[in-house]
Amino acid sequence: MEQFAEYQKASRRTWRLVHTDHPLVYPTLGLVNEAGELAGKVKKIFRDKDGVVSEADREALKYELGDVLWYLAQIATELNLALDEIAQANLDKLMSRLERNAIQGEGDYR
Repeated sequence: MEQFAEYQKASRRTWRLVHTDHPLVYPTLGLVNEAGELAGKVKKIFRDKDGVVSEADREALKYELGDVLWYLAQIATELNLALDEIAQANLDKLMSRLERNAIQGEGDYR
């Protein structure tokens, strides 16, 4: 997953701290905003196109996912976490749940 490390480092060059009381505020709000834009596009695909994803839709979703990834990378960098580390921890968690037949249900620590 070295590509995430390269992405995280390169994306940081476009970072500009917006004045808030904490450096996590702006990228977190940006992440939520971009995730909402992604969700809105997906909603419209189901509302207007019966869930059929066109090539144009796919391209639009790719750009929204890129924006989500950018904000995620900025939050991770502020927390001194590598995207590789986050991705691996998530896979470890999910594989543990799979092995324990605990994929479904609620709670972070199931």
